[in-house]
Amino acid sequence: MKTTPVQIKRLPGTEDLPLPRYMTSHAAGMDIYASPEKEIVLNPGKRALIPTGIAIALPPGIEAQIRPRSGLAIKHGIGLLNAPGTIDADYRGEIKIIMINLGEEPFVVQRGDRIAQMVIHSVEQAEWIQVEELPETDRNDGGFGHTGT
Repeated sequence: MKTTPVQIKRLPGTEDLPLPRYMTSHAAGMDIYASPEKEIVLNPGKRALIPTGIAIALPPGIEAQIRPRSGLAIKHGIGLLNAPGTIDADYRGEIKIIMINLGEEPFVVQRGDRIAQMVIHSVEQAEWIQVEELPETDRNDGGFGHTGT
């Protein structure tokens, strides 16, 4: 599996928390940990911006995607807004996670909880070439549901 060196900085006061890490040898995403000073209660239908206590410096051509954790989704109805979120290669601020409670019970986020996954991914930028007509395909402009149910 290919690896990409990425610089990471712990913000002051977060030395007690693990750095993001892969939980299995073939995991695509690293678990990210919450770093609030005190617990955050996320009531049903509400959202909150959760600090992680880390900042990263990605190389050019690389992004970090922030994705929900499936266990939190199925067990508690916890999701992430703006998912997948994108951390651009030129962003140097703290990574924060926008969590939402789509469940029926309050959910408590505590310091050290695994709250999201981060996937490192290569990206390309588009160079637009304006044309009068696009090449035809079997689908052409067929939209949502164009192949049936």
